[in-house]
Amino acid sequence: MKRLTPALLVLIALTCMSFMAKDSVKIRLKPQQGKTYTVTSKANMTTSMKVQGQTMNMSQVMETRQTFTPTEVSDDQSVIETQIEAIKMTLSQMGMKFEYDSEHPENTSPMIAGQTKEIEKSLKTTTTITYDALGQIVGDGDLTNPLRDVILQLPEEELSVGSKWSSNKSQTVSDVEVIANMEYTVTAINKKSIEVSFTGNVEASLVSGSYEGTGIIDPKTGILVSSTTNTSISMTVDAEDISIPMDMEATTTVTVK
Repeated sequence: MKRLTPALLVLIALTCMSFMAKDSVKIRLKPQQGKTYTVTSKANMTTSMKVQGQTMNMSQVMETRQTFTPTEVSDDQSVIETQIEAIKMTLSQMGMKFEYDSEHPENTSPMIAGQTKEIEKSLKTTTTITYDALGQIVGDGDLTNPLRDVILQLPEEELSVGSKWSSNKSQTVSDVEVIANMEYTVTAINKKSIEVSFTGNVEASLVSGSYEGTGIIDPKTGILVSSTTNTSISMTVDAEDISIPMDMEATTTVTVK
């Protein structure tokens, strides 16, 4: 029997690692043409606000189901149709509970029926977006990315474990400029997945916040197929000549199938 020397053990370990990881990989957005992907997200949020010296707390759970179908895919770009299929939420405040389910609107709590009308307008409305191979929207630069949770701004260079890349996006929402900055770090690579961690911040008038989380990218399609994000937001809302400071904490999970 061959004796296991320290040098031989190191060699065996290195050999095993070579089966588990790739040295580097280049990510490009190239989803499967004609396939309908389903995006399921769930957000657990808590909000604290101070109104005339009193603190009010609110908790909310929101679940969303969205689909997208690539209708044209090439090495340079992808044309994708997407729509929100269903939204479900539960809101708890001051001992009261309000519920909404777009698939069962008859059960909507009466006190929030007016608010849900805007939500219903966004359902089953198809939006067509063209992305380039790096996940950038082609054409209208002011267009909001409806698939921002699963289609990232990808780096041009190859990635290896420890590689970092950043994305910066400025967008005007209701005449307010919102700036979002994200940094991604590759933590593991294998044939079927690229694992990343990320941090970021968002800045706008009277709003500031931070993000941190983890995710998995499919190296074949360039899609972020799963992620968990922790968000912390502070803002000030003006209502009837009263400035209301608000703090929000949220944890959001997203999966793509």
